[in-house]
Amino acid sequence: MPVSVAMMEKSYEIIAEQLNALALDINVYTFNETGKIWIDGVAVSPNEVEIDYIWLSSHINASPDKKAIFDLILACKSVTVLQTYNAGLDNPFYKKLSDKGTRICNSSAQAIAISEYVMAQVLSVVHPIDEQRVLQTNRQWKNTPFRELSQTNWLIFGYGPIGQEVAKRVRAFEASLSVIRRTPTKSEFADKTGTMEDLETFLPKADVIVLACPLNNDTRGFADEPFFANVKEGAILINIARGGLIDDSALISALDAGRLDMAILDVFHREPLPDDSPLWSHQKVRLTSHTSFAGEGVHKRWNQMFLDNITLFISGEKLLFEVDPDIIV
Repeated sequence: MPVSVAMMEKSYEIIAEQLNALALDINVYTFNETGKIWIDGVAVSPNEVEIDYIWLSSHINASPDKKAIFDLILACKSVTVLQTYNAGLDNPFYKKLSDKGTRICNSSAQAIAISEYVMAQVLSVVHPIDEQRVLQTNRQWKNTPFRELSQTNWLIFGYGPIGQEVAKRVRAFEASLSVIRRTPTKSEFADKTGTMEDLETFLPKADVIVLACPLNNDTRGFADEPFFANVKEGAILINIARGGLIDDSALISALDAGRLDMAILDVFHREPLPDDSPLWSHQKVRLTSHTSFAGEGVHKRWNQMFLDNITLFISGEKLLFEVDPDIIV
């Protein structure tokens, strides 16, 4: 019996040629925010439909009503597997779906892009690029010392695909690296690994702190006043995970007090960031509009992950990036 595979209309337009070339025994259903699923050109209510595999691609971000898509999927009679473009699963939609018995696969496609963003931003802080440009403009011949990354200590919170890609690049600069993760399993890239219980030991030694962990009950707001009180003076903080990890008031106090030299923020409690947020104008904050994932190779990797995973699913093999339902909260 053919496997039922559902995706947004736009997604199918993009992937159809590659998907058809695999010659899989599947029936493709499409949907959009109208609340209907199209099967062989006929609109069907989702509560009448059993779906083996749903691909939720980034095209949902172009939808005028993202919630309607989530509601449609939740209304389906059954969904065996959902593969999402998201790395983080903190949206309540994923918990609701997981509680119904759906297996969920997240994405590593953006990990390379985000890791390059991290390195570019840190390099732009430690290297006096702006000063060098001014000297060039003024035709001034002057030495401009800079800090070598090889002399820095890094601490990465979270060691999923994004944390691992950051770690690879940190090691290429021969910096020292510690990792805080759910379990203290060793890594070929990290000098030390630990859990949140080791935070007070690892944090005071870190020159660069990267937040790459999921937002859940254990991590929400963990970068608070006691956290920043333990930060090494002059450290750089980068958040490419979720805004909810940080207590913004405590962050601003740490910046004003000189505990932190710079905060590089790509994610926030509210997005878009409100116009009246003090983060926009703070001299020690560099912020971007949740765009660290926007590398030119991400969409191609998203598509390939779906093609790889649907092939594995049909073959009855282990899926890529399937998430333990116990950590979806």
